[in-house]
Amino acid sequence: MTDRRAMAIIAALLLAQAGAGMAQSDFIGCVEAIEREAIRDHQVSPVTARALLADLTPSARVLELDRQQPEFTSTLAGYLDRRVSESHVRQGQALLKEHQPLLEAITREYGVPGRYLIAFWGLETNYGQYTGRLSTLQSLATLACDPRRGDFFRGELVAALQLVDQGTLEPDQLRGSWAGALGNFQFLPSVYRDYAVDASGDGRADLWDSFEDAAVSAANFLMARGWQAGERWGREVLLPADFDLDLVEQRQSLEAWANAGLQRADGSALPVADLDAQLLLPAGIDGPAFLVYENFDVIMRWNPSRFYALAVGRLADRLAGAGELTNPPPATEPLAVETVQRMQEQLNALGYEAGEPDGRIGPVTRSALRAFQKQRGIPADGFPDEVTRERLDKQAREI
Repeated sequence: MTDRRAMAIIAALLLAQAGAGMAQSDFIGCVEAIEREAIRDHQVSPVTARALLADLTPSARVLELDRQQPEFTSTLAGYLDRRVSESHVRQGQALLKEHQPLLEAITREYGVPGRYLIAFWGLETNYGQYTGRLSTLQSLATLACDPRRGDFFRGELVAALQLVDQGTLEPDQLRGSWAGALGNFQFLPSVYRDYAVDASGDGRADLWDSFEDAAVSAANFLMARGWQAGERWGREVLLPADFDLDLVEQRQSLEAWANAGLQRADGSALPVADLDAQLLLPAGIDGPAFLVYENFDVIMRWNPSRFYALAVGRLADRLAGAGELTNPPPATEPLAVETVQRMQEQLNALGYEAGEPDGRIGPVTRSALRAFQKQRGIPADGFPDEVTRERLDKQAREI
């Protein structure tokens, strides 16, 4: 047995003993299968594939970070406080001014306002201050061979091999986040491959050291994902006292929302526009309410987290001079992943389809919560507040 193979076995064994979900020999067989697939189905040269995959071992740290993503383990208050802080706003406004000519040119060509690009930059790498130092190949191989999202990251690992095989990147450039993302805007390898732009004209799309390349590439990606020029991401709104909570999560015209009594956060009427919007209560009935438009969905195609999309939208608004939320989210304790899993199991056992108990509150779980709350006379906002959790615990014990 080679030393490298022995190292992979030892690392995989340690992961399995730690409960990380990767058996002793699974990692080696998985990487070998990806190597064969890359060569056979994606025209990666055998020399490149074997050279880049030969020394890989799984990373327990990567799996730990995957299970602890702040988008799923923070409260909305905590998430926004860290990512839309006053220091973030001040720094972003300075950068917006510094890069104004470039950003205005990008807006004209791609339809994406500069404040959104600066907001993405702030959330992804703290305005380029931290682009990540982990091995992209090790991170992607670890996630590709983990059952949770293996198929997705398998494709990203192949894309990373293609970037090197095609001469787009050198192997030593493949360093980034725990999830395998690269550069100022944290592009996954497939996004780098398909949407990176050499805007500076120096012969390569440099997403680390050329803000021009990075910003144009980000705008190119957003435009391809359906960005609507001239439209906002959404806005905070006020609900009437007698609001019908059956409308939470629904999508309808702005005119229909105005007829339902919704107002802008300052109490003025909603704009008159031919737009559909969805109503979100991400911190429950006691927190802020948002009407979100199509560009909110585009942001979620960048990162499928509502907290992330709200933070991008709110930071972009603050960069343009908007104030703080009229109704800030309450400061509550975050729910542990295990708590959410138990809640999902309880809902399923009671006949409310909450989806796979994965510890993440998505649309299916929120729908189940609303149904449970409505039948028990709790405000049906789909938010797992203390009253809802206590009632769910009590009901689950009785079956």
